[in-house]
Amino acid sequence: MFDLFTLQQYWWFLISLLGALFVFMTFVQGGQTLLYTLARTEDERDVLVNSLGRKWELTFTMLVMFGGALFAAMPLFYAVSFGGAYYVWMGILFCFIIQAVAYEYRKKPDNFYGERFYETLLYINGSLGIFLIGVAVATLFSGGNFIVNENNLSHWTMQSYGLEALLNPFNIAFGLMLVFLARFQGALYFLNNVDVPTVTARVKKVVIVNFGMFLILFLYVLATILFMDGLRYDANTFVVSVESMKFLHSFIDMPLLIGLLLTGVLSLLYGVFIAVTKNAQKAIWFSGLGVILTVLVLFLILGLDYSVFYPSLADIQSSLTIQNSSGSHYTLEVMSIVSVLVPIVLLYIIFVWRSMDKSQITIDEVKSDPHHY
Repeated sequence: MFDLFTLQQYWWFLISLLGALFVFMTFVQGGQTLLYTLARTEDERDVLVNSLGRKWELTFTMLVMFGGALFAAMPLFYAVSFGGAYYVWMGILFCFIIQAVAYEYRKKPDNFYGERFYETLLYINGSLGIFLIGVAVATLFSGGNFIVNENNLSHWTMQSYGLEALLNPFNIAFGLMLVFLARFQGALYFLNNVDVPTVTARVKKVVIVNFGMFLILFLYVLATILFMDGLRYDANTFVVSVESMKFLHSFIDMPLLIGLLLTGVLSLLYGVFIAVTKNAQKAIWFSGLGVILTVLVLFLILGLDYSVFYPSLADIQSSLTIQNSSGSHYTLEVMSIVSVLVPIVLLYIIFVWRSMDKSQITIDEVKSDPHHY
């Protein structure tokens, strides 16, 4: 039906889209870090937790879809990164496990640890969890310490197994950027979803502070990406070589991505502007669209235009591309048929979202629900 390279590009686009949607959904994690910033009373915190509790499973669904697509389409990357950068991925897994535990047990009768303990777990998930995800994504630009042999067997060359990524300023900035992005997105979500005037009145300051931090980090990350040395591989020999300002050249080669990036940034700025100036409930949708488009572009330039999407710091020729790390033609073709289910899952998420958000959540509604989080 399609040649192998076309299927590889299709699956990289699908992975990029799912990754972008997941980053948008991390407003749940961002909101979890604001429980004691936006709320002053137990009733206000209950409203915020229950507002997020209705969405955290949708976020987890998106994360599973992203990870599943990455594993199925790029199995070598999955083996290299998840098997090598072990401690980082285990840290991420731990942070998402405790999120599920917190929502399940926070309001259980005779809670031995107390609500504050589980709210702390939610904060860890929203801060450390998102930070580590940002560090892991940043290594797609900065690279990892691995070697892949001719039999596609890999091994990590450092005993720190991924923790060395925390010594790279770019990785740190990328992780912090996602944390502040999630925080101001969480505040915009509360503005849209919560009907508690005392809470929404505090949103403006939170958005200004966290967006300001995000903007500084975003400009640093974007400038670094545009002017950093990247890796390009030859389409015929697959030999990898260093190219100065590789990603800047990729933007020039693919002007459509420039248009998508500018649209995303402008949409994000507009969403923040109407939230700060008008307290607009719909601000989350403009900023959310901006997040999705911007992250989509950052993922796309990693895999397209013969770019290396996971550089090896130990052996440049071991670096991963969409061509040398993907599954077989048969595998990708069969999965492409199965991928028609992705829009169905997305439509399900939209349907569930609309069903839960017919009206804003209130304190009285939470108090009257015996099964609230």
